[in-house]
Amino acid sequence: MSTAIVADQLTKEIGGEKIVNQLSFSVKKGEVFGLLGPNGAGKTMTIETLLGIKRPNKGSAKILGLDPRKHRREVFEKVGVQLQSSSYQNNIRVGELCREIASLYKQPRDHQELLTLFKLEKFQTQYVEKLSGGERQKLSIVLALIPDPEIIFLDELTTGLDTEARRNVWQTLIKLKETNLTIFLTTHYMEEAEILCDRIYLIKRGSIVAEGTVPELLAESSQKNLEDAYLWFVGEGDYE
Repeated sequence: MSTAIVADQLTKEIGGEKIVNQLSFSVKKGEVFGLLGPNGAGKTMTIETLLGIKRPNKGSAKILGLDPRKHRREVFEKVGVQLQSSSYQNNIRVGELCREIASLYKQPRDHQELLTLFKLEKFQTQYVEKLSGGERQKLSIVLALIPDPEIIFLDELTTGLDTEARRNVWQTLIKLKETNLTIFLTTHYMEEAEILCDRIYLIKRGSIVAEGTVPELLAESSQKNLEDAYLWFVGEGDYE
């Protein structure tokens, strides 16, 4: 199968409000797929509904051909997830947390290798709560990669990182992409989306407003860069 993720009319309502409104898309294996939109657009809820964390009111989602709510264990073994709201128990060290996560999987990746890849190897004996915001964000990506997943979901992965650290993460993800890893990401950094994403799906208030490659979105909006195209599509700026 060449398709990693399929959403079909995916809809999630809370209190009568449609947070995710009839979204339909598919993500190919080995693709970097960017879900973009303003704060409150429904990006995180879309990920949670795709993964079966939230039950959709309408529509369906498939991860590697499986219903994530009916086949939790099988999906759990094949997917890595880094969410904005990641939190960890108190008084646990970085190395301990990595070993704890690795114990949940049949064939985890070597966490030492991953810590080195993200330049966190020197923090193995440090308490997670003592890490800086950027270091903790990189650790969350390491934890998402420990299952050696076929798909990784990254929700605003470089928020809190300085410019150098952000670019280091980009380079690492480009290398990971070469291994045929499917990456589903959300971001507010248009440069990040432009560098990493093969295709972009743009939403506003839970509904689709545009989709396509970066060149396609630039052509459709008649803008010169992705940031201006994004603002043109979501209606945040003086564009006609």
